[in-house]
Amino acid sequence: MAEQTWIRWFSELGAGDVPFVGGKNASLGEMYRALSGRGVRVPDGFAITADAYRHVLESAGVEPELHRLLDALDPDDVADLARRSARARDLVYGAGLPPALEQEIRAAHHRLREEYGGELRVAVRSSATAEDLPTASFAGQHETFLNIEGEHELLDACRRCFASLFTDRAVHYRIDQGFDHFKVALSVGVMKMVRSDLASSGVMFTLDTESGFRDAVFVTAAYGLGENIVQGAVDPDEFYVHKPTYDAGHRAVLRRRLGDKAVAMVLATGGTRHTTRNIPTPKAAREKFCLDDADVLELAGHAITIERHYGRPMDIEWAKDGLDGLIYIVQARPETVASQKSAAALETFVVEDHGEVLAAGRSVGDRVATGPARLVENLGQLHQFRPGEVLVADLTTPDWEPVMKNAAAVVTNRGGRTCHAAIVARELGIPAVVGTGDGTATIATGETVTVSCAEGDVGRVYRGSATTHVDRIELEGLPRPRTHVMVNLGNPDLAFKTSMVPNDGVGLARMEFIISESIKAHPLALLHPDRVTDPDARAEVQRLVRGYPDGATYFVERLAEGIGTIAAAFHPKPVVVRMSDFKTNEYASLVGGTDFEPVEANPMIGFRGASRYAHPLYTEGFALECRAIRRVREDMGLTNLVVMLPFVRRLGEADLVLARMAELGLERGREGLQVYAMCEIPNNVILVEEFARRFDGFSIGSNDLTQLTLGVDRDSELVAFDYDERDPGVKAMIRMAVEGCRRAGIHSGICGQAPSDYPDMAAFLVELGIDSMSLNPDSVMRTTQAVLELERTLGRSGQP
Repeated sequence: MAEQTWIRWFSELGAGDVPFVGGKNASLGEMYRALSGRGVRVPDGFAITADAYRHVLESAGVEPELHRLLDALDPDDVADLARRSARARDLVYGAGLPPALEQEIRAAHHRLREEYGGELRVAVRSSATAEDLPTASFAGQHETFLNIEGEHELLDACRRCFASLFTDRAVHYRIDQGFDHFKVALSVGVMKMVRSDLASSGVMFTLDTESGFRDAVFVTAAYGLGENIVQGAVDPDEFYVHKPTYDAGHRAVLRRRLGDKAVAMVLATGGTRHTTRNIPTPKAAREKFCLDDADVLELAGHAITIERHYGRPMDIEWAKDGLDGLIYIVQARPETVASQKSAAALETFVVEDHGEVLAAGRSVGDRVATGPARLVENLGQLHQFRPGEVLVADLTTPDWEPVMKNAAAVVTNRGGRTCHAAIVARELGIPAVVGTGDGTATIATGETVTVSCAEGDVGRVYRGSATTHVDRIELEGLPRPRTHVMVNLGNPDLAFKTSMVPNDGVGLARMEFIISESIKAHPLALLHPDRVTDPDARAEVQRLVRGYPDGATYFVERLAEGIGTIAAAFHPKPVVVRMSDFKTNEYASLVGGTDFEPVEANPMIGFRGASRYAHPLYTEGFALECRAIRRVREDMGLTNLVVMLPFVRRLGEADLVLARMAELGLERGREGLQVYAMCEIPNNVILVEEFARRFDGFSIGSNDLTQLTLGVDRDSELVAFDYDERDPGVKAMIRMAVEGCRRAGIHSGICGQAPSDYPDMAAFLVELGIDSMSLNPDSVMRTTQAVLELERTLGRSGQP
């Protein structure tokens, strides 16, 4: 009979070994054994088995006392839970380690030290046998000890890990999940310590955590040890990489957001034990990303490899070693929230009316909740919390989970979208706004607030009860109509979620929304900050471009990332991006804009659209726009992007702008580039066939076409009664445009407001045989169903 052993090396473990070494160690072993040869770097180490834990309890005879403590436990009595759990931990720690087990641990540690050298430090990590499962994460429930040096510290850390099976949070979580305390055991992982305290670390997911969008890798990163990200003590940097184009060989970061990263967790030696502490991050380091693009892309490659190996979306911890400069994967577990969302229906929360904004931060989830606020400053105040309240705190830790499950919503000062509060809120299905900075100062206990995570990446806390409703869309079995139904979209924050609505692509991606919301400054002010006369505006330009080599790079990268996010969300479907269509007064409202824009009496029909692009007053700005488009198509590989020119008044103007685009590397037809024009001026309709020879498609802008056909200023409330897209003259213009496109063999579409607002206009367009209509997201499904019904009436078959 083989001699009992309590040690299993990572090279001996696989995913099926959860009953023996727990989810964390089984996953580390699986990756070390199966993926090391495919470039995924995992620190070597060994697991002290769950049988060793059971051996500790049996040798000390403590199980009867543990049963007495836990069998009659009321999990809702927080104070009693704390007392009983503390006693249970004391019992297990006091049990010590049987001599044979202690000897095996010493021998394994000696072997690991021979592998890595005598200066080896190790991380000692808990791994429960009911941990990191596809339906329950147990994240943060048990203890980890870092930078352990020497055998004495190692043995003590192992005992403390065993005892941590009975932390308050772990006991409560097992009860919530229906796990028997005595059928769950704890294994301990001992592995080479990755010195991320000298570099950076973080968490990444192989999908978007808010929408469940599967084609992106989402990476978070901060300086120092990773515990700050998990706890929510820092607002991390965020990055997205698009998986399909990465697989096709393109190496580009899709999108990034600079986090505050106010503190970094580092190692601090105290006595004979090694602990951690937070130190302030220098201002210069806070204002730049803690990872370069090469690191982000390496991480994305690892994430894709890991996901494919496991065959499911994954939640992955990584760390960069400041000594050897290498990136290590230190944990991978199944993602348990976004990947579980039903694909049968899509629910969208809509905020109609609300009070003033009390706080804003990163939104977690897509829901809205209202309730009385409860400010909790420390663990000692948790007993005051009542079910249905909005929990407001600086940050949360796993010890707070017993009350979080009863919260209507969570608001924290600190943290990013992968912090503890965010992870638990997602699992519980409640909205959370994290990283507000000042939520505990601006929200008072007892006042009613509405927490909204339904408005994109920015979550908001409104005073009072907001008026809201929920749109529910049934997705299963819905056929596609023959007439393409596309989406109007300008906000990249909503792209992943909006792409879940059945659609045929994006018919209008508004560049000006990205410029005003993400870039904020006039492109020429970014190119020529010395010509900005207002000192405050000049200072704001300098603040905006911090972390970038110059204003041009800032504009191009931010614009490309916004457009690229939309193109990636709908890939490989077509995404039609309209070049900037600000009026001069709107351009002037951008930071520094007044120094570069003329003053016009009627900007609506003035210096706008195509007339700007080759004009000396704006040709430099147009060059930046074209650089951003090239970055999306060539560097990111998103060739589903179609360029559209707005307000093209004359044939000569079309020729001039197309020639300028070709000079800037955007030649129509080259590498499949399609160029559309907006059809919104009567001259476009009158000369439709001549325009059609210059473009690949027309998209009818019914708003401006109505204005110019009827001679009505659509911004003037005085003559609003005369503005009607359904006027017979406007409909005649639309008919001529669609028929002209059909004769010329080019695409015809409409992206104006009319079909979104008026079902009879949608019916008119279907009867005309228009190729596509692009609608506001909230009217896509309603109009799709109407189009299907009309096509059935007309005897036209839908798409499969």
